[in-house]
Amino acid sequence: MQLYLRDALPADIDGLLALLSGGRLVEGDDSPINLPADMASFVDAIREIDRTDGTYLMVADLGGRLVGMLQLITFRHLQHRGGRCAEIESMHVASDMRGQGVGGRLLDHAVRRACELGCYRVQLTSNVDRPDAHHFYEAHDFVPSHKGYKRYLKR
Repeated sequence: MQLYLRDALPADIDGLLALLSGGRLVEGDDSPINLPADMASFVDAIREIDRTDGTYLMVADLGGRLVGMLQLITFRHLQHRGGRCAEIESMHVASDMRGQGVGGRLLDHAVRRACELGCYRVQLTSNVDRPDAHHFYEAHDFVPSHKGYKRYLKR
């Protein structure tokens, strides 16, 4: 089967949620995603991403099964003479497909898109507890350069 790299569609919702939840897509309190309660929020998010300039939700499709995903966000800022840069978020590859080139192809696809959009840099963050992911990104020419911080906001 051939692997297709493409932008996500609203119809991809089930495959996207399966990737986000690590395949543990069940209803109830034990689920990382509370279905069906969260479904409307996810569908709204996909639609908003689709209509927002500079934001792309990309998938790796293997025979109709989504086996990888990431979000590419591009924006301008004042550094680099008001240049455009890109951020990669939410990169996930199905556990049974890791080590088979899916992640590398998806990452390269996102980097190519960033280049086409005139970005001078692509950056991403990775959980400090995921050394395998760090090695993967470094093998694809990403270099560790900053220490990141997050602050979760009350909603």
